[in-house]
Amino acid sequence: MEKSCKITEAEWQIMKVIWEQRRITAAEIIETLKTSTDWSPKTIHSLISRLVSKGAISKKKSAAQYEYAPLVSRDDCIKDEAESMAKKLYGGSFFKMVSNFIDDDKMSKNEIEALKKILDDKLK
Repeated sequence: MEKSCKITEAEWQIMKVIWEQRRITAAEIIETLKTSTDWSPKTIHSLISRLVSKGAISKKKSAAQYEYAPLVSRDDCIKDEAESMAKKLYGGSFFKMVSNFIDDDKMSKNEIEALKKILDDKLK
């Protein structure tokens, strides 16, 4: 699953449900999202269609309905989003992006310690 993952905020909501279930019908997606969004079934179907067109999910006929499955991984999409944010807001510098989060107290002491361990391991 190493495709590029350029999806909108609304499409992220659909993808979260699909990543959780791995194989899911549109009706199940609608049911899952009805408590957390005010989207109509038509809106959800449109978002699903866009994700199929973008190659983010597959569409397979199963009995009387279609099943959807992810074609891109959550991790790949998170990496793409982080790279996009770093380019857009920090001129492509991950150092500036991370230091901004640390400087603005957006990271807890435990998160900073975990980041320090990751960086120490990278240097080895």
